[in-house]
Amino acid sequence: MGYRVAVVGATGNVGREMMNILEELEFPIDEIHAVASRKSVGMEVSYAERTLKCVALDSFDFSTVDIVLMSAGGAVSKEWSEKIGAAGPVVIDNSSAWRMHPDVPLIVPEVNPDAIEGFRKKNIIANPNCSTAQLVVALKPLHDEARIKRVVVSTFQSVSGAGKEGMDELWNQTKGVFVLGAPPPKKFSKQIAFNVIPHIDDFLDDGTTKEEWKMTAETQKILDPMIQLTATCVRVPVFVGHSEAVNIEFETPMDEDEAREILREAPGVVVLDRREAGGYITPVECVGEFGVYISRIRKDPTIKNGLNLWCVSDNLRKGAALNAVQIAQLLDRRGLLERSGS
Repeated sequence: MGYRVAVVGATGNVGREMMNILEELEFPIDEIHAVASRKSVGMEVSYAERTLKCVALDSFDFSTVDIVLMSAGGAVSKEWSEKIGAAGPVVIDNSSAWRMHPDVPLIVPEVNPDAIEGFRKKNIIANPNCSTAQLVVALKPLHDEARIKRVVVSTFQSVSGAGKEGMDELWNQTKGVFVLGAPPPKKFSKQIAFNVIPHIDDFLDDGTTKEEWKMTAETQKILDPMIQLTATCVRVPVFVGHSEAVNIEFETPMDEDEAREILREAPGVVVLDRREAGGYITPVECVGEFGVYISRIRKDPTIKNGLNLWCVSDNLRKGAALNAVQIAQLLDRRGLLERSGS
């Protein structure tokens, strides 16, 4: 017997990827429902060999399902997730709406699985920001060994992190450059084709962006509130796959060879680190993969107990859909949900 599952936001990039990963991981499902806004009612999405027609969020009876994978944006989640959780199913939310709420666990299964025990307070579990998810998977095994004091990270984030509109804008501008000139930006603040933009999400009063703040706050909630982290988040003309240049300062010595071996043994991590041309991972190569890929591990000679590394992952997978399904798997493994047929 399996679970009854609803995917809210089923027509979006992440919603469709959730469907794919549920199938790939053979998550036990008896029923699955594609749920979306009224404008998407009747649209078709695929699950396994089946075609599902989307039903409306505001008329769906959530008491008939066990798990809701929510990927419809923060505003929708704020309006609906608490109501859905009160109706019975556990909500695994991909937006930023509930991540910092004290009664909502913020989970990366490879990093803080025990925190999931508190989900019944609201029946909501939060997925972290895509750039945070891959970072903490890389940091966790190193932190366990040598305690991390400080992290400086620069992200190079693909346009798929901004949804279908972001991907369309990069495509249209790239084509336009070679014809009549790139069309003006709509989704992004400046041209994204053949450019990079040091601005993701809204600016805060101190000059950081909300995306940069999320990386700090979420890393501290998931991993350790004592870690000091500063980030610069940059949008780059890549369709899928986020990259991060990470500088880490430890409390105690951490040799680069030791770090390499620790990461090779860590769950969810793949190390490809040869000191030669092509001996590293780029975003193109990580698309469609589950792992967080680590390359360019090396000592930072400018600080005591410092290392640098390069971290790449498919943001639609580990940064969103995969992590959500892994949370559902964690609930199942720990017996925290009853299957509909049991």
